[in-house]
Amino acid sequence: MSGRPRELFVAEPPAIYLQRRPLVVDCSAISGLVFNEHWQAQAAQKIADRALHAPHLLDAEMASVAVKKHKQGLAQIAGDGLEQFLALDIKLHPIRVQDVVAIALRYQLSAYDAAYLWLAAELKAPLATFDEKLAGAAKTHLATLT
Repeated sequence: MSGRPRELFVAEPPAIYLQRRPLVVDCSAISGLVFNEHWQAQAAQKIADRALHAPHLLDAEMASVAVKKHKQGLAQIAGDGLEQFLALDIKLHPIRVQDVVAIALRYQLSAYDAAYLWLAAELKAPLATFDEKLAGAAKTHLATLT
Protein backbone atom coordinates (compact mmCIF):
# COMPACT_ATOMS: atom_id res chain seq x y z
CA MET A 1 0.00 0.00 0.00
CA SER A 2 1.48 3.33 -1.03
CA GLY A 3 1.74 6.36 1.22
CA ARG A 4 -0.67 8.24 -1.03
CA PRO A 5 -4.05 9.03 0.65
CA ARG A 6 -7.03 7.18 -0.74
CA GLU A 7 -9.61 9.19 -2.61
CA LEU A 8 -13.30 9.02 -1.77
CA PHE A 9 -15.52 8.97 -4.83
CA VAL A 10 -19.13 10.07 -4.57
CA ALA A 11 -21.51 9.43 -7.46
CA GLU A 12 -24.62 11.62 -7.54
CA PRO A 13 -27.72 11.79 -9.73
CA PRO A 14 -28.24 14.90 -11.85
CA ALA A 15 -29.11 17.99 -9.82
CA ILE A 16 -32.71 18.00 -11.03
CA TYR A 17 -33.36 14.81 -9.05
CA LEU A 18 -31.85 16.22 -5.91
CA GLN A 19 -34.13 19.26 -6.06
CA ARG A 20 -37.42 17.36 -6.25
CA ARG A 21 -38.72 17.34 -2.70
CA PRO A 22 -41.52 14.86 -1.90
CA LEU A 23 -45.14 16.00 -1.80
CA VAL A 24 -48.21 13.90 -1.03
CA VAL A 25 -51.07 14.95 -3.31
CA ASP A 26 -54.73 14.13 -2.82
CA CYS A 27 -57.47 13.79 -5.41
CA SER A 28 -58.56 17.44 -5.12
CA ALA A 29 -55.07 18.67 -5.98
CA ILE A 30 -54.65 16.34 -8.96
CA SER A 31 -58.23 16.85 -10.18
CA GLY A 32 -57.68 20.58 -10.22
CA LEU A 33 -54.59 20.08 -12.28
CA VAL A 34 -55.90 17.69 -14.94
CA PHE A 35 -59.64 18.42 -15.22
CA ASN A 36 -59.33 22.15 -15.92
CA GLU A 37 -60.87 23.25 -12.63
CA HIS A 38 -60.77 26.94 -11.72
CA TRP A 39 -57.97 26.18 -9.25
CA GLN A 40 -55.76 24.58 -11.94
CA ALA A 41 -53.08 27.30 -11.97
CA GLN A 42 -52.71 27.19 -8.20
CA ALA A 43 -52.41 23.40 -8.23
CA ALA A 44 -49.81 23.49 -11.01
CA GLN A 45 -47.73 26.07 -9.15
CA LYS A 46 -47.71 24.18 -5.85
CA ILE A 47 -46.97 20.79 -7.45
CA ALA A 48 -44.26 21.91 -9.88
CA ASP A 49 -40.83 20.33 -9.44
CA ARG A 50 -41.96 18.02 -6.64
CA ALA A 51 -41.71 14.24 -6.37
CA LEU A 52 -45.40 13.30 -6.12
CA HIS A 53 -46.73 10.55 -3.85
CA ALA A 54 -50.21 9.24 -3.07
CA PRO A 55 -51.90 6.15 -1.65
CA HIS A 56 -53.10 3.58 -4.20
CA LEU A 57 -56.67 4.79 -3.79
CA LEU A 58 -55.86 7.86 -5.92
CA ASP A 59 -56.50 5.81 -9.07
CA ALA A 60 -60.05 4.95 -7.96
CA GLU A 61 -60.77 8.49 -6.84
CA MET A 62 -59.60 9.90 -10.17
CA ALA A 63 -61.76 7.37 -12.01
CA SER A 64 -64.71 8.52 -9.91
CA VAL A 65 -64.10 12.16 -10.86
CA ALA A 66 -63.92 11.16 -14.55
CA VAL A 67 -67.25 9.33 -14.27
CA LYS A 68 -68.84 12.45 -12.72
CA LYS A 69 -67.46 14.59 -15.55
CA HIS A 70 -68.96 12.18 -18.11
CA LYS A 71 -72.35 12.35 -16.37
CA GLN A 72 -72.15 16.16 -16.50
CA GLY A 73 -71.70 15.97 -20.27
CA LEU A 74 -67.99 16.74 -20.09
CA ALA A 75 -66.69 13.60 -21.80
CA GLN A 76 -63.86 15.41 -23.59
CA ILE A 77 -62.59 16.97 -20.35
CA ALA A 78 -62.89 13.60 -18.60
CA GLY A 79 -60.93 11.79 -21.29
CA ASP A 80 -58.24 14.45 -21.61
CA GLY A 81 -57.93 14.71 -17.83
CA LEU A 82 -57.49 10.98 -17.42
CA GLU A 83 -54.76 10.97 -20.08
CA GLN A 84 -52.95 13.78 -18.27
CA PHE A 85 -53.35 11.98 -14.94
CA LEU A 86 -51.93 8.74 -16.31
CA ALA A 87 -48.95 10.65 -17.71
CA LEU A 88 -48.08 12.15 -14.31
CA ASP A 89 -45.20 10.63 -12.37
CA ILE A 90 -46.94 9.83 -9.09
CA LYS A 91 -45.56 7.09 -6.88
CA LEU A 92 -48.48 5.14 -5.43
CA HIS A 93 -48.15 3.47 -2.02
CA PRO A 94 -50.08 0.74 -0.20
CA ILE A 95 -51.56 1.83 3.13
CA ARG A 96 -51.54 0.35 6.62
CA VAL A 97 -55.24 -0.05 7.29
CA GLN A 98 -55.07 0.05 11.10
CA ASP A 99 -53.07 3.30 11.07
CA VAL A 100 -55.44 4.90 8.55
CA VAL A 101 -58.46 3.98 10.70
CA ALA A 102 -56.78 5.46 13.79
CA ILE A 103 -56.08 8.75 11.99
CA ALA A 104 -59.61 8.86 10.56
CA LEU A 105 -61.13 8.43 14.02
CA ARG A 106 -58.71 10.86 15.67
CA TYR A 107 -59.44 13.70 13.25
CA GLN A 108 -62.99 12.79 12.17
CA LEU A 109 -61.89 12.22 8.55
CA SER A 110 -63.05 9.78 5.94
CA ALA A 111 -60.79 6.78 5.52
CA TYR A 112 -59.86 8.15 2.09
CA ASP A 113 -58.66 11.48 3.49
CA ALA A 114 -56.93 9.74 6.39
CA ALA A 115 -54.95 7.62 3.90
CA TYR A 116 -53.40 10.76 2.40
CA LEU A 117 -52.59 12.14 5.85
CA TRP A 118 -51.13 8.80 6.96
CA LEU A 119 -48.87 8.74 3.90
CA ALA A 120 -47.70 12.31 4.45
CA ALA A 121 -46.78 11.40 8.03
CA GLU A 122 -45.10 8.17 6.92
CA LEU A 123 -42.96 10.01 4.35
CA LYS A 124 -42.57 13.07 6.58
CA ALA A 125 -43.66 15.10 3.58
CA PRO A 126 -46.11 17.96 3.11
CA LEU A 127 -49.66 17.23 1.97
CA ALA A 128 -51.27 19.20 -0.87
CA THR A 129 -55.07 19.38 -0.74
CA PHE A 130 -57.89 21.81 -1.46
CA ASP A 131 -59.96 20.13 1.29
CA GLU A 132 -60.07 22.53 4.26
CA LYS A 133 -60.89 19.86 6.87
CA LEU A 134 -58.07 17.59 5.69
CA ALA A 135 -55.68 20.55 5.58
CA GLY A 136 -56.50 21.42 9.20
CA ALA A 137 -55.98 17.86 10.35
CA ALA A 138 -52.72 17.68 8.40
CA LYS A 139 -51.42 20.87 9.96
CA THR A 140 -52.10 19.49 13.43
CA HIS A 141 -50.92 15.93 12.79
CA LEU A 142 -47.75 16.72 10.82
CA ALA A 143 -46.67 19.23 13.49
CA THR A 144 -46.52 16.36 16.01
CA LEU A 145 -43.97 14.33 14.04
CA THR A 146 -40.48 13.95 15.40
